Amino acid sequence: MKPAQVLFALLAAWAMILLLCVAPRGADAATVCDATQLTPCAGAIIGNAAPTAACCSRMREQQPCLCTYARDPNLQRYINSQNGKKVMAACKVPVPTC
Repeated sequence: MKPAQVLFALLAAWAMILLLCVAPRGADAATVCDATQLTPCAGAIIGNAAPTAACCSRMREQQPCLCTYARDPNLQRYINSQNGKKVMAACKVPVPTC
């Protein structure tokens, strides 16, 4: 190998190591818990509307946060409600066991 090729290979290896060290691990690392992200589900949780595709998408994104919401006195009535559980079931999001 030429010295330039060795240097390039070495730099590429270091770049991969750095990427592995700073990349988020799993989906939870990128999830920002923000209950307002579940706004598309309001009609289904508060009313009796069917959950929309946008609702289910957000519910799946916010799944790692559901226990946090269930412990919040301002949000727990929505997460623990019968309609909240119906929305999670319809969106194929497991009801949290916190």
